[in-house]
Amino acid sequence: MRLLYVNPNATVSMTGAIVAAARAALPGARISGETNATGPMAIQGAQDGAAAIPGVLDLLSRADADAAVIACFDDTGLEEAQARVPFPVLGIGQSAYVMAGLMGRRFSVVTSLAVSVPVIEHNIARGGFAARCVSVRASGLPVLTIDEGGAAVLDRLSHEIARARDEGAGAVVLGCAGMAPLTAPLAARTGVVLIDGVAASAHLAAAAAGFAGGAERRPSDDVSG
Repeated sequence: MRLLYVNPNATVSMTGAIVAAARAALPGARISGETNATGPMAIQGAQDGAAAIPGVLDLLSRADADAAVIACFDDTGLEEAQARVPFPVLGIGQSAYVMAGLMGRRFSVVTSLAVSVPVIEHNIARGGFAARCVSVRASGLPVLTIDEGGAAVLDRLSHEIARARDEGAGAVVLGCAGMAPLTAPLAARTGVVLIDGVAASAHLAAAAAGFAGGAERRPSDDVSG
């Protein structure tokens, strides 16, 4: 399976980390990444997301893949892409919420800055996931700071994850693509079930691509018998 990750922001290092996380989650797939060179360096809030959409759609319109993933937790341009692209397109936020549901867990989201919270809450409500969402928590860490990692970042995220657990979340969704490489150390520190949207989207994209291919091959429903 050919799976493409499109990073809506212009930070190439983040694209590389996203692709590495996806390959670790789904080693049997051919996974590649594209960076939106015309987008902002980080997507933090609705204004940055709107600025990134034209570049995301351009990259997807030229893609040759069995499925694609928009690798921003805000699911930047997801609806527009799904309306235009002939193969399945998923978002990492969408995939994380679906995976939490498949696991039967109520979840909280730990994200970057407070400006991202309204976008995430809107996506959760629009997708029908609000009943399972305990909270959306901002860590106060900018996206590019999260991407750099380090002890201070792990400390801050671990603190917010623990608070989400104490609120009653059965799983915590990592609400930034830059958190994907931090999943293992954060899980070790907190003991909380963590859902990384990059890994979740790899598995769900494989399922979507396989189903889409099977649907194309199935005989027409109007065949009698």
